[in-house]
Amino acid sequence: MATRINVYLECGKKRTFAGALDWPGWCRQGRDETAALAALVACGPKYAAILAGTRLGFVAPKHLSQLSVIERLSGTETTDFGAPAVAPSVDRERACDAADLKRFEKILGAAWRAFDRTVHDVRSKKLATGPRGGGRKLEAIVAHVIEADANYLGAVGWKAPKPAKPAKSAKPSGELVASREAILAALRASAAGEIPARGPRGGVRWTARYFVRRVAWHVIAHVWEIERRASA
Repeated sequence: MATRINVYLECGKKRTFAGALDWPGWCRQGRDETAALAALVACGPKYAAILAGTRLGFVAPKHLSQLSVIERLSGTETTDFGAPAVAPSVDRERACDAADLKRFEKILGAAWRAFDRTVHDVRSKKLATGPRGGGRKLEAIVAHVIEADANYLGAVGWKAPKPAKPAKSAKPSGELVASREAILAALRASAAGEIPARGPRGGVRWTARYFVRRVAWHVIAHVWEIERRASA
């Protein structure tokens, strides 16, 4: 019998995201629910390739029927802009134990290796741009990932490393390494309950589970963007 995978849908007015509850980073968007779920299945093999060697046992589904939608969330303006923005219930209600933490670290490590490998493989190529010339250059994508990770660290209640001078190369920099070390430290602290659920001004902080979900989604999305634009 084919394995069934639990997913959630974040439904905005213009976009819908479909994400696998137990597989952070495997999250795709579409104009509606059907398109988002189809995009998720289509990217399953690519997600499996990223996790290859982790022994986490991910098997990409072949059919939409293997996906079980167990939660629908109302999206926000951020959803329609093009980024997931609402945490599924499991991220708020389920603790992150030692086994979860080890698993999440493996997923993040695999995503970061895929990003570094992809950046290295295409650095001599010119990335295709949109019809109006849009699209970041490779070094700008690297800088953008570091900047986004700093925002994610703030959202979970952790201090991001001080930014360095803009990199002149698209190679993974010391700044990128420092950002990843901070992410792992923040994840462990959040999972252990060492970070208050609310910030000093009363804002609700991200849970460990949602933190991993957003970090993994973002870096993997840019891996696939770089691959697509390098082969266009």
